Amino acid sequence: MQKGQAMLPAGGGAGSNPAGTTPAGPADLLVIGGGANGCGIARDAAGRGMSVTLAEMGDLASATSSASTKLFHGGLRYLEYLDLPLVREALAERDILLRSMPHVSWPLRFVMPLGADMRFAAESPVSRILGRVMPWTRGRRPEWLIRSGLWLYDHLGGRRPVLPRTRALDLKHEAAGIPLRDGITRGFEYSDCWVDDSRMVALCARDAAMRGARILTRTKVTGARREGGLWQVELTDIATGQVSRHAARALVNAAGPWVEQVLRRVTATPGPEGVRLVRGSHIVTRRLFDHDRCYILQGSDGRIVFAIPYEQDFTLIGTTDEDHPSPDIAPECTRTESDYLRSAVNAWFRSPVAHEDVVWSFSGLRPLHDDHAASATAVTRDYALVLDAPAGLAPLLSVFGGKITTHRHLAEEALHRLAPLIGNSAPDWTRRAHLPGGNFPLDGFADLDAALRARHPFLDDPWRRRLLRAYGTDAEKMLAGAESAEDLGEHFGATLTAREVDWMTRHEFARTADDVLWRRSKLGLRLSGDQVARLAAHMGGRG
Repeated sequence: MQKGQAMLPAGGGAGSNPAGTTPAGPADLLVIGGGANGCGIARDAAGRGMSVTLAEMGDLASATSSASTKLFHGGLRYLEYLDLPLVREALAERDILLRSMPHVSWPLRFVMPLGADMRFAAESPVSRILGRVMPWTRGRRPEWLIRSGLWLYDHLGGRRPVLPRTRALDLKHEAAGIPLRDGITRGFEYSDCWVDDSRMVALCARDAAMRGARILTRTKVTGARREGGLWQVELTDIATGQVSRHAARALVNAAGPWVEQVLRRVTATPGPEGVRLVRGSHIVTRRLFDHDRCYILQGSDGRIVFAIPYEQDFTLIGTTDEDHPSPDIAPECTRTESDYLRSAVNAWFRSPVAHEDVVWSFSGLRPLHDDHAASATAVTRDYALVLDAPAGLAPLLSVFGGKITTHRHLAEEALHRLAPLIGNSAPDWTRRAHLPGGNFPLDGFADLDAALRARHPFLDDPWRRRLLRAYGTDAEKMLAGAESAEDLGEHFGATLTAREVDWMTRHEFARTADDVLWRRSKLGLRLSGDQVARLAAHMGGRG
C-alpha cells in the first residue's frame, strides 16, 4: 500500500487505488473534498449503486468539518434574519440525523438566561422592523419576542417533536442558575443536538466504502478536463508525488473553502457563484459547570456565544464570525477572538474565565454562499448547488456554502440533479438509513451500555461509554474476543489502545497520530508528548 493512501475498511468494497495506476473503467462520480458535503454525496451515490471515487487532499474532515460548534441545530438566530426555510429544513434534518447516528449525536438542552440588556445584532432584519414599529425598544430583544421565537423554533420542524419543547426557567431554583452571576433569575430552556462532527464524516466515508466507493485521502486533484464525454482527472499522492489518472462520468466539486480555486485552477470553468470565507473560532477551557446542559449567551454586540459541556472535563465556547482572506492561510483563533469569547462568557458567569484557563483553541473556515451581506454574521448559512452541464459534455456540480446539519439533504439534492445525467434512477435512501454503529434506538443507549458491561467487565464506566459514543454497536466488533485490557494491545494513555488505533486505521482511514487524536477522537486533550510519540511510532512514525 502506498504511503498516504487510505486502507480498505474490512468488508467495505472497493478501496484506495494505488498511486500511479489507472482504474479499469470510468467511475460514475468523482468527488473532490472529504468533508461533510463530499462524504455525504459519496455515500448517497454509492448507496444508489453508482461507482464513486472520492479524493481528499488532507485527512477526512481536516478543515471546516472538524471545526464546527458540534451542533445539529436549526439555527435559532437565523429567525432574526427571517431565513425561515433554512431553519425549517435544518430542524427537520436535525431529527433525521439524530435517529441515524444516536452514538455520535444526542439531544441537549440549551439554557438561555435573560439579562437586562438583551440586544439585537445590529443588522438583523427583525431589529429594523421592530425599531420602526416600536421605537421605544431601542434595539433590545423584548422577552415576548424571545418567547415567540422559541415557540416558532419548536414548531417549524413539524407537529410531532422528537425533542422536548421550550420551557421557562426560574434560575433561582435551577442547577443551571448556580454558575450565573447574581441577579440573573429567569430564562428559557429549549432543545437541539450535539454531534461529533469529524467522527460523523469518517462514518459517512466508511459507509460509502462499505457500499463500494473508493476513498482516497492525502490525494490532491491537480487537473481535470472534459474529453470524450468524460472527465479525465489527474490525482497526485501528497506523500509520494505519484500521479494517477481517473475517468468519471460526472465531477463534484465539494472542496469547501477551496471550491472557487478548484473551479479556476483545476477545471478552468469559473462559475457565477462566490464564496465568502468566514472564520469561526472556539476555545476549550476547564469545566465551568457541573450539569449536562448548555448555555446560549448573548454578547454585548447582540451576537450569540455557546458554552457547551465537552469531553467530560471541559467546556467548549464559541463561536466568532470574522471574514478571512484566503483558504490557503490557515485559520487560527487569535488572541482578540479568544478574549472576545471569554468576555462574552464572563458577562454571565459568576467565576471569570482567565486566559490561562484556555487549554485548547481551534478555528475553521465556513465557506458560505456569498450573498453580499453587510457583515460576516449576517451571511446566509444556506447552500447553492451550481450545475454546469453543457450538451454532450460531462457534468460538473459545485457546492457553495451549507452547514453540517443540512449535509444529508444537500447530498440528496445533489444526486437528484446528477443521477438523471448519468442514467441512474435509484430512489432516495438515506432518510431512514443508519451510519455504521448507529443501528439502535434513540432511547437504547443504556441497554447498549449494560450489554457491553456484561461482555467486557474490565472496561470502567468512562472508558466503556467513550467507546459506545464513538462506535455504537461497532464497539463490540472492535472489542471482539477481549477478556482483559491486556488483550487490546499497547496502551497509549487515556484508554486509547492499539486495538482501537488499528480499527481507526483499517475502517476509518486514519493515517497519522493527529488523525486519531483530533479527528477520530479528541484524546489529544489528554495525552502527553511522550504518549503521542509512542502512538506515532505505532502508526509508522506518522505524527
